[in-house]
Amino acid sequence: MTPLAAAAVVTATFLGMEFVAWFMHRFVLHGPLWFLHRSHHVRHPHRFERNDFFFLFYGSLSMLFIIYGSADKDWRFWIGTGIAAYGTLYFFVHDVLIHGRLRFWRKSRNNYLRALNMAHKIHHKTTGRDGSEEFGLLWVSPRYFALARRKPAPGRERSRLTESAN
Repeated sequence: MTPLAAAAVVTATFLGMEFVAWFMHRFVLHGPLWFLHRSHHVRHPHRFERNDFFFLFYGSLSMLFIIYGSADKDWRFWIGTGIAAYGTLYFFVHDVLIHGRLRFWRKSRNNYLRALNMAHKIHHKTTGRDGSEEFGLLWVSPRYFALARRKPAPGRERSRLTESAN
């Protein structure tokens, strides 16, 4: 496989994973697998939750594609790489930035990341199986971009107050 074709497969897989994540979240996690996903929608004192099994599933799927495609670096290898890239980004954006499971990336001044965070908070507004909205990770409804632009970013309130006092 040429480097350009490999990059195309990785990119297509990465972008396709957003649709897969949205579809699975909307129709499977908030459907028949709610008994696992529910742990993600309720407060609990535990470091891990049943919902973390989904990381194991996608990580294993990615690993299998990479292992079985690694000898020839065929399409399976590059699909596994695309799934792994999406999973890595998912971890940092969803678990680290949005839910603060690791404490090194708490807030952002970036309007896109703030809009994404707001959309996710709306998703968690309901703790039940039904009534949620905003099921994707990377795609954000335009209304949250508008809200992120209107609402001051963390740390900017103080600088505006200081500027107006001078």
